[in-house]
Amino acid sequence: MLIPTAVIVLLLIYFLFPQSKSETAPATSLELINAESPQQTEPPENEVPVIETTLMIDMKGQVVHPGVYELPAGSRMQDAVQAAGGFTTKADSRAINLALVIVDETSVYVPVVGEEISLPAASSQTASASGSGLIDINLASETELMELPGIGPSKAAAILAYREEVGRFKTPEELTEVTGIGDKTFEQLKDLISAK
Repeated sequence: MLIPTAVIVLLLIYFLFPQSKSETAPATSLELINAESPQQTEPPENEVPVIETTLMIDMKGQVVHPGVYELPAGSRMQDAVQAAGGFTTKADSRAINLALVIVDETSVYVPVVGEEISLPAASSQTASASGSGLIDINLASETELMELPGIGPSKAAAILAYREEVGRFKTPEELTEVTGIGDKTFEQLKDLISAK
């Protein structure tokens, strides 16, 4: 009687012991899954790409190394000129506004001193106007217009809206037809603008 009871006890322990292992195994794998789940939720946050916006600018004319350059967003014309190696000795640096914030896909032509240049409408951010240094109100961007005295964001936007609705300015004096620009403002601007 003692032997069969001992065998039964051993068999029970044998069968119960592996079951206790298998019962703890799922708990262990659950713990692993729970331990990994924070890592699985973190990568999407880490995987969100930090987009560093860059822009491309085409430097032509009297710069040491003409070509296309990639610059960080917010760069100014001075940064573009430096990226191209600076001005040559023949460059008319006065034709370029070095403080101008660059827009992506800008083409900049640096003229020779005394060179007369005409700008296509697509490259409004080149040398603002011709070598004369006047801002062409038919080609100027909002940023370029705001460089003029008395022209803030609202008046620059009004000039662009007028250009869209009515068309090109035929004369600089036509600027007085834009809402918010009177004779007093025009007096400050007349020697700084052109309408080509």
